[in-house]
Amino acid sequence: MHDPACRFCLSNDLLVDTPLALLDRFYLLGSIETGRPAQAMIVPVRHIETPFELNAHEWAELGTALEQAKSVLARFEPSGWTIGWNVGAVAGQEVFHAHLHVIARFDKESTAGRGIHALFSSQ
Repeated sequence: MHDPACRFCLSNDLLVDTPLALLDRFYLLGSIETGRPAQAMIVPVRHIETPFELNAHEWAELGTALEQAKSVLARFEPSGWTIGWNVGAVAGQEVFHAHLHVIARFDKESTAGRGIHALFSSQ
C-alpha cells in the first residue's frame, strides 16, 4: 500500500536522495540537512502515517533497522543517541509517512547532557 502523493513512498520516486540501506520492511535515509549530517531516518516501506500502525513483522525488523542506522552513523563517533518519532502535526510531524529519527549526539555540543527537548528548544 502507498499514497501516490507521499514523498517517502519508494514507489512514487519522489525522494530527493538515495536510501542508504534497504531491508524487507524499512529503508534508511541519511540527513539532507547540511548542518546536521550525523542523523538518519528509518522509514517503513509500507505507507503508514504513525508508528501505532506498525504490524508485528515491522516491529520485529525495527531492531535490525536501528542497528543499520547506528552502523551508518558510527563514522561520526558519537557519544550518545537521541531516537524519536514525531506523531501528528501538533507534535511536529511534517511528512505523514511514519519515520523514526536517529540522531547522533556529541560531548561538545551545546545541548550535551540534555534530552530530546533541548534539541528542539528555541531557548
